[in-house]
Amino acid sequence: MSSSYSRSASKNIDWLLVFLYALLVAIGVLCIFMVEYNPATFSADSFFNGNTNYSKQILFSGICIVVATFIILSDSKLYPAFANLLYVFGILLMLSVFVIGKDINGSKSWIPLGGGFNLQPAELCKVFAALALAKYLSQLNMDFTKLQSQFIAAVLALSPALISILQNETGLALVYMSFFVVMYREGLPGMILVIGFSFGALVVATLLVEKNTLAIILTLLAAFIVFALRRQIFVRKRWNIFILIISVWVFCVGIQRFAVPYIFNNVFECYQSQRIYSAVGKDYDCSQNKHAQQSEASSGKAAVKPDDYNVRQSKIAIGSGGFLGKGFLKGTQTRGKYVPEQHTDFIFTSLSEAFGFVGSFLFLGIYFILLFRIIQVAERQRSVFSRVYAYSVASILFFHIAVNVCMTVGLFPVIGIPLPLVSYGGSSLLTFTIMLFILIRLDADRQMVLR
Repeated sequence: MSSSYSRSASKNIDWLLVFLYALLVAIGVLCIFMVEYNPATFSADSFFNGNTNYSKQILFSGICIVVATFIILSDSKLYPAFANLLYVFGILLMLSVFVIGKDINGSKSWIPLGGGFNLQPAELCKVFAALALAKYLSQLNMDFTKLQSQFIAAVLALSPALISILQNETGLALVYMSFFVVMYREGLPGMILVIGFSFGALVVATLLVEKNTLAIILTLLAAFIVFALRRQIFVRKRWNIFILIISVWVFCVGIQRFAVPYIFNNVFECYQSQRIYSAVGKDYDCSQNKHAQQSEASSGKAAVKPDDYNVRQSKIAIGSGGFLGKGFLKGTQTRGKYVPEQHTDFIFTSLSEAFGFVGSFLFLGIYFILLFRIIQVAERQRSVFSRVYAYSVASILFFHIAVNVCMTVGLFPVIGIPLPLVSYGGSSLLTFTIMLFILIRLDADRQMVLR
């Protein structure tokens, strides 16, 4: 690689994104250190010996710096050229987990690399799916108003999600839903998103409201709509409107009375149903769960409702931080190891306890600036490929941040979503590094049209 190309490659780099990336990675190492710090055994060597999680995260960070530098010095044309090939490679890598995969915490979605390190292909495939979607939507004469185009885009986005579900990684599977926000930006009808959000609201209402009461509410709502449109239906004889209203009513009542209870009692495991019920302040009866019943029959022990210990301890840790926090390395919940998985899924609690509401607000402000900057970067691209990819990055980051923070305060079920660039984990850090620096590389050539 010539020195002239290296200089041109770094000429238009968005250094604000690079700075925000480095800041978040440093905060992540700091938070992991707070979780593991023990004054009785601590030594300066622990930062470099690879025996602690924060030393491993520093090692991961060093590897990511090398990867980021390589991406910055690469040619932007490589990414649209190899997008489809990388997507196929990612799918094959995910499928290989079923043969050579390793089970960690009940999820067989990891490939052992040796030396205690593991790779989670579902994480890396997010980058490949974003590139493939950008490649597809940037084709010449692309008409995204056609149902066929929308279907192909949905298949590209949801195929890795389906494999993730089969690997018992429902949390990562949900992340792929964020691609629909990108599709909306590129012309997906807003009605599809409205239908999606309405379906989600119906499911939540099913959990909150007694089933007969909710059925009556839905019936009264349908009757009100028919009354409001009575002139169009009965005077102008537009019976198709009446049929549509009745069909939607039948569908909604069927969902709340039969489909939702069936899924919670027969498809989900007892602990999964309990987590979702806990998120809306309800208790789930595990005696109704098919999997719990089978476990009870084989073990002879009654089904026991899973405890929401993680979330309760997380709330205590966040609440104990108060307005200004207890101070660096002074968090009693963090020092006492009361919050499980505090260095990964619940890393936000260590920061909140140490620096309180003010520190948490400033920390989330960094994420807000990062997301806002990525959207600015997206909108200044000449290339559809670069714009779609940028919005994919923003959507994935937003989903991870929102779900993880809501998860720690009990507003969302615990589904194992890491906090981007902060939670411990080589696969997660490498994925977000590759994802962000490909965007930075594409933005450096923003005047170029890529396909």
